[in-house]
Formats: sequence, structure tokens, C-alpha cells
Amino acid sequence: MLILDGGKPQLSAALKQLSELGLNIPVAGLAKRDEELFVPWQESGPIVLPSGSSSLYLVKQVRDEAHRFAISFHRQLRGKGMNASILDDIAGIGPVRKKALLKTFKSFKGLRNASLEEIKEAHIVPDEVADELYLVLQQYNETSNQTDKKV
Repeated sequence: MLILDGGKPQLSAALKQLSELGLNIPVAGLAKRDEELFVPWQESGPIVLPSGSSSLYLVKQVRDEAHRFAISFHRQLRGKGMNASILDDIAGIGPVRKKALLKTFKSFKGLRNASLEEIKEAHIVPDEVADELYLVLQQYNETSNQTDKKV
């Protein structure tokens, strides 16, 4: 059974998606306000579980655990995103060279706008690594420009 965090609109959206996928899974939506349980087989309105009942406790625990998991997962993603860089994927550029490049060019934007000659003249990475770095940065710039034009 799927228990959704949300009321009637979320339940309707989930049922539509499950139907499109051809899945027949029981679904209920738990609206936080008043702890109402929405189920598709009861059109007259939500089920209100008695306060303090083991049923309500179980449904709330499932919802709270889902929240805890989602929050932890998003914190983990944000943490990785804050430290990750396309420079990490280039062979020959480790943390020390990455820091030196960013310091020399003042920022990632400054590095993105640097010419191949400027990168080589900085003498931070070998010429072969500078060539690869420049190619990666050009591809990144092209992708960024295409994304900017779509917005």
C-alpha cells in the first residue's frame, strides 16, 4: 500500500499516474490538517481515525519516517552539490590543482572564460591536462549558453 503525504489532490494525481503505468496498488492520502485519511473507495469524504488510535499512530509514523528520509536525502544531495565540480571529473586535476586554478582565475566563471593559452601560462597543470580542461570548459559553456537561451 502507498501512503501519500497529502489529501485529495495528491491522491488523485497518484491514482492517475499508477493507472497510466498499469499498476494496481492500494493508495491512501494522509492530509496533515486534522490527520484525515483519503482513500479512493470512499467518495463521501476522508476517514477520520480516532485520536490516539493505533491505526492513526501507524499512519503518522509512516508519514514521519518518509519525511525524515526525504529530508536526509535532500541534505545529502545539497552537500554533494555544494562540493562537486566538473573539474573533479578531469584526470590530472585533484583538490590542490583545483584550488590553485580557482585562486588564479579568481572564480569558476573566470576559469570558464580563460583561453587555452591563459590556462597553460598559469603553469598549474601540464599542457595535456590544460587541453582537456579547456575542452571540458568549452563544452560546459556551450551547454550553459543553450540552457540560458531556452529560459
